[in-house]
Formats: sequence, structure tokens, C-alpha cells
Amino acid sequence: MSEVLLTENIGPIRRLTMNRPDKLNSLNAELLDAISSAFEEAAEDDSVSVIILAAAGRAFCAGYDLEEDAEAGELDEAHWREELQGSTDRMFKMLYNTKPTIAQVQSYCLAGGTDLMLACDLAVVSDDSKFGYVDIRFGSGVVAMLLPWVVGIRKSKELLFTGEDRIPADEALRIGMVNRVVPADQLADATMALAEEIAKNEPYVIQQTKRAVHAVWDQQGIKPALDANVEADVAIETANLPARDEFRKITSEQGLKAAIAWRDARFRGDNA
Repeated sequence: MSEVLLTENIGPIRRLTMNRPDKLNSLNAELLDAISSAFEEAAEDDSVSVIILAAAGRAFCAGYDLEEDAEAGELDEAHWREELQGSTDRMFKMLYNTKPTIAQVQSYCLAGGTDLMLACDLAVVSDDSKFGYVDIRFGSGVVAMLLPWVVGIRKSKELLFTGEDRIPADEALRIGMVNRVVPADQLADATMALAEEIAKNEPYVIQQTKRAVHAVWDQQGIKPALDANVEADVAIETANLPARDEFRKITSEQGLKAAIAWRDARFRGDNA
């Protein structure tokens, strides 16, 4: 079996590449553990100045692994709290990694993938990228409520209340969700150029500056807010709402593609 996360050092830059291309790099337990460990290792390595999180294949990340979720079936409150708090804590540790981090995003960056991108300090994305929290549309919740901290409350409400999952790259740039949009064939080079520009600076200064910027969020209470979202998400997941049950059932019996088609037909009147 191939590794789920590839590591490459390019001078002072460490590029981590999610490597589940056949699953659109959906986040299962193995990949989440690998990303979390790799970020921690990079933080402790004095030779690393900047971390890039990239992805193999045609998409950055389609979200959490829904096939894994369907196989698990209905779970009790204690299990959901442990799982959701664990995932949120992973994202928070990524966000507060001492090193500057850049997400290199192509094509789909949905649900947990959007969380992952938002947990990085910066994001360079291809012009064919699409973002959003599709979880809402099959009765699930947002795992790590980072969106309001990046784009603001009012826009977050619009995106989360609708469950829109086709936010194009130019709109993501306009609302401050991402930093730069480039042609798809220039994505890797553009991301590396930004990383190299950052790496020219004294690492200690950049790390202290990052800490100072995050102090704004600390004073506003980002960690208690994320923990409050865990409780909201536990309530959503344990409610086992009809849409959630049906989505799991179709995934188990007919496969994930059929479940996504069912979900999309409800909202878009098509099987896209």
C-alpha cells in the first residue's frame, strides 16, 4: 500500500502531499493522523521554515471519508464527542503550528477539506477550485467552525445556512477565504514561490509574528468557540435526522456516488 501522506524537503520548505487520489483525498483516520504527526514533526525541525500542504490527483480534498462514516452507522453521544473534539483539536493544532503554513489547493476543497485549508495560514488555489460545506445538505454539521474567523460572521451564515458547495475560486478570493488564485498549471510553482518568499525572512521573526497575529483570535475566544461548535455538532450527529439516515443508507447499499446524486437532486434537481 502507498503512503497516505508524502513528505518532501525543498530547501527550508517542507511539502506534505495527501496521497489518496482515488478517494479525492477524503479524510479518514489514517490520513488525519498522518497530517497531524507531520505538522508536529515539522514544527520541531529547525531546518523547516515553511510548510506546504498539497494533494495528489485531481482534487485537494473532498471532505471527511463518508464511506467510513456510513460503515460506522449510528453512534452514541460519547463516541461523537470524542471523535469531533479530536478532529477539532487536530485542526486547532494545525492552525497554531509555529511554522507558517500554506495550502496548495486544486479543484474540490469541500467540507473537511475546507476546514483543512482554513487551518493553514495562507491558501494558493487553482482557478478551477470549488469550496463549501456540503455536509449541511445531508443533515450533518461542520466539524471545525473556522469559517467565521476567516471570512466574518455574515458571509459565514450565508454559506453555512445554504450548504453551498460550489463557491468558485474568484468568489473565495473576494471574500478573503483564500489569498491567491492562479491557473491550474501554475499552482505548484506559484505556491512554492510564495513559500520561498516567506522563507527568505528570519524564521524566528515570522514565528513570533504569527503568534502575535493569533493573539487577536485568542482574545476573541477562538478555542471556546470551536469547543462550543463541537457540542452543537454532537447534537446534530446524535439526532440521526432523516436526511442523514437516508444518506448513510444509500451509501451503504448503493455506494457514495449514488448518495451524492440523491443529495444533489434534492438541491439542484440534477445528478451532478
